[in-house]
Amino acid sequence: PSNFDPLVKAARQQGYTVEVDTGKQLADSLNKATDPKRTYMNTMLRMIATRCMMQAVYFASGTIEEPLFRHYGLACPIYTHFTSPIRRYADVIVHRLLAVSIDADSTYANLVDKKHTEKVANNINYRHRMAQYASRASVNLYTHIYFRGRKRDETGYVLFIRQNAVQVLIPKYGLEGTLFLRSNNKNDLANLEWVFDEEEPSQTCGEVKVTLFMKLLVQVYLDTSDVQHEKLALRLVDPVIEGFSVPRTLEVEEDKGEGKREGEEVTKNNKKLKT
Repeated sequence: PSNFDPLVKAARQQGYTVEVDTGKQLADSLNKATDPKRTYMNTMLRMIATRCMMQAVYFASGTIEEPLFRHYGLACPIYTHFTSPIRRYADVIVHRLLAVSIDADSTYANLVDKKHTEKVANNINYRHRMAQYASRASVNLYTHIYFRGRKRDETGYVLFIRQNAVQVLIPKYGLEGTLFLRSNNKNDLANLEWVFDEEEPSQTCGEVKVTLFMKLLVQVYLDTSDVQHEKLALRLVDPVIEGFSVPRTLEVEEDKGEGKREGEEVTKNNKKLKT
C-alpha cells in the first residue's frame, strides 16, 4: 500500500481522483479538487496530503544515493535552501560551500569534510524538530488556558476516521481534536455499537453514518480528570445519537479582555447572538 492511500481514499469518497505518481500530478489533482459549496474540503485534502509525505530533511549530498535527493512535494530533482528572511544556519553552510566550490572564499578542513557536514545537517534537523515541538506545546498551553472552565459548541469537520475515534478539524480555532467513540470502561452506558469501515472509511452507529469531511457540531472543553495530563476533549452534539450525544451548551460568557458578552451558537442556523 502507498503512503498516499488515506489521501486517495478521502478524495475518492468526495468524487475526485488524485494522482500521486509525481509531485506535479499531486499538485494538479489537488488544485482540481474544489467545491464552492464545501469551503474547507480542499484545505482538508491538502492537510491529509501533507501528512502522507515524509518530512523534508537536510543531508550532506555525498551520504545518500542521488535518487533520494528529489523533493517530492516541490517536484524538484535537486533542492536546497539558499536564503531566508529568518537567516537559517543551513543557508550559511550552503553559502560557504558554494563559495569554496567556485574559489570565491577560503575554507577550513571541517567544512569540506563529508562526515562533519553530515553531523551538522543532522543537528540542524534535530533543532528544527525541537522548535516544532516547542511551538506545538505553546499552542496547547494557551489553548488549555482559554478553554479552562469553558464549554463551547463549535462547528467541526471530520478529518480522519480511526477504529475507535474520529479526528475533527475546528476551523474557528485552527485546531484539531479527537472525538472518541468508545470508552475503555466496558460498563460505560455510552459504549454504543459503532461499525468501522476501514475501506470507505466511515463509522456507523444506528442510522447515523460518519464519513470524511462530514460537518459536525461538537462540544469543546478541557478534560481535567488527570491533572498531570490535561487535554482538549470533544463530545458530539449534532447529529444526535441517543445515549451518545450531549445537549447543546446554552452559555453566555463574559470576555474579560474587552468587557463584552458574546453568546454561543445556539440556533439551528448557527447564527451568533450578541448581547
